[in-house]
Amino acid sequence: MSTPDTPSGAPTPPTVPYGTPDAPRIAVRGAAHLEVDPDLARIAITVQARGRDRRATLDDLTRRNATVLDLVKSCGDAVERLETGAFTITPEPARHGRGERVRTHHGTVHLIAELTDFTALGELTTRLADLDLTRVDGPWWTLRPDSPAHRQARQQAVREAVQRAREYAEALGTTLTALIELADTGTDAPAPRPPSGRTRSMSFAAAAEDAGPGPLDLEPQRQHVHAEVDARFTMAPPVL
Repeated sequence: MSTPDTPSGAPTPPTVPYGTPDAPRIAVRGAAHLEVDPDLARIAITVQARGRDRRATLDDLTRRNATVLDLVKSCGDAVERLETGAFTITPEPARHGRGERVRTHHGTVHLIAELTDFTALGELTTRLADLDLTRVDGPWWTLRPDSPAHRQARQQAVREAVQRAREYAEALGTTLTALIELADTGTDAPAPRPPSGRTRSMSFAAAAEDAGPGPLDLEPQRQHVHAEVDARFTMAPPVL
């Protein structure tokens, strides 16, 4: 098979994926693993109402939903996001008898709240759980997508790759000459870990009017951030 020519007429040198004796290549992988405090805590709130009369059930659901929204919003800047998800009102048919008799109506509203102040979190979850027909799930701890921890992990992985390559080159009595390729193999999502570190409890101004249950003492879960890179370098020919 003939070798294709370059535009100048000179033959194209063959591609050597593993380097040449004059420019040996070295391939390494760098990895980083950080354990950091979470940025956000997410809770899911389910508000319910039930009754024989459809309009009365809807009115109860509307009132309870407004109470929950007011309570969450009373946290002020501690709440970064508050969203209403699914809303349902479902008739439950009577178990016996014919026709379209309705035994009761079930109404549900789902909400999601994200908080940045973990001190306020225990107070809010306790007061929400103390409301009638209101369910609270969570918290789920997480980092922001733009958290500096992600950048720190990527940079640390690159530094480890360079250090590894240098150590291999030093073992051969030579040095690195150039970076050929740097590939990001991806960053894993933070994995849940056993909770560490305690948070203080703080009372809102409205709590003075209602002596409810004491606030939960919640402990944020440390977040794990992973990063990996593949790197290829050339090095000066070693004397073997």
